[in-house]
Amino acid sequence: MKIPAIRGYIGNWIYYISVLSFEDISIYVKPVNQELHQTTALSDMIQRSITDNYKKITSYILSQEERFFNSLVLAVYDGDPQWVEVELDYGDEEFFNIGFLDFNGDEKIFPIDGQHRVEGIKAALKEKPELCEEKVPVIFIGHRNTIEGMRKSRRLFSTLNRYATPVSMRDIIALDEDDIVAIVTRELVEECELFKGDRIVYTANKPIPEKNKAAFTSIVNLYKCNDELYKCFIGKQSIAKYKRARRSEEEINQFSEFCFNYWNGFASHIEVVSEYLKESGNKQAIKWRNRDGGNLLFRPIGLLPFTMAVIEIKARSGMDFLHIFKNMNALGLILRENPWRQVLWNDIEQKMLTADNKLVKSLLIYLFNRDLLNENEIKIMKKSYAAKLS
Repeated sequence: MKIPAIRGYIGNWIYYISVLSFEDISIYVKPVNQELHQTTALSDMIQRSITDNYKKITSYILSQEERFFNSLVLAVYDGDPQWVEVELDYGDEEFFNIGFLDFNGDEKIFPIDGQHRVEGIKAALKEKPELCEEKVPVIFIGHRNTIEGMRKSRRLFSTLNRYATPVSMRDIIALDEDDIVAIVTRELVEECELFKGDRIVYTANKPIPEKNKAAFTSIVNLYKCNDELYKCFIGKQSIAKYKRARRSEEEINQFSEFCFNYWNGFASHIEVVSEYLKESGNKQAIKWRNRDGGNLLFRPIGLLPFTMAVIEIKARSGMDFLHIFKNMNALGLILRENPWRQVLWNDIEQKMLTADNKLVKSLLIYLFNRDLLNENEIKIMKKSYAAKLS
């Protein structure tokens, strides 16, 4: 196997950047065996770390026309790999870091970073052999099957995996073009009056910073609420697989309309929210989110179970969202009052408590119409409520 590459170095590592076809990966790249540990049990432990997540990668490869991967880091040892340098003159400059890697076929190649991608590629190729010529970027490094060589490769293995940061929820919302919930959440932030400008806060997690007196909710919490609306929209509780590949434009438009109708109806029929929208300035939410707790709807850990409760009420009663919103105005949603005191709000320390979506959802449904819950659900709710007060 001869492949063009660029040679570079960082620290005490020399590396070679190139590409491999799916077929090459399937043939030449093997799972980590005893390259990092002499003990079989430790090698087996690394193999067990390869979870079913590779199946998600397989699904991504098979379903996404715009598929793309970052580089696999592959360690090479044994055989007789040769670097054949090619001198390149371009204008007044000379380049000596371009050439070919020549493998004689006896080399052993294993992934230092990208084990799941390798397994996902192999599984996709079994299902769709015509993908064999697709190519992914790779970085080759040298490995020595000695105690010191194993130590060096282990250190790189742990560094690349330990310091790899998962994509944040905020980044998914801002950038994902496949996740239908992220797509519609962006549309809401740009076009829905309730979420425009300072009315949404772009923190990396759900809570709204205490110093923020303007926002209605956070971008992450809005996404989570829309997640629940998508479950309602498609009539399924498990939606992860529906967000991995971009849905049809027709479905995106229909879900967008569904969400806009929900949130516009929410804003126009929930009295405190309508009042909030009439306020202006950088403290427009202070009446409903303050040192006394304020209103449940103006706290992310209250708005999410409220959304869940409204969806459940619709499913059980057959009422439409607008009628549910109107009737919700009769419910007491002041956090310092029962039943929210010591459930969502610590009135002694004047701070929010840990979220309990299931209990808050059940309490909201119970307050709306206790007949919508069966006796067992009421029993569980009362037990959970009593535990909060004890």
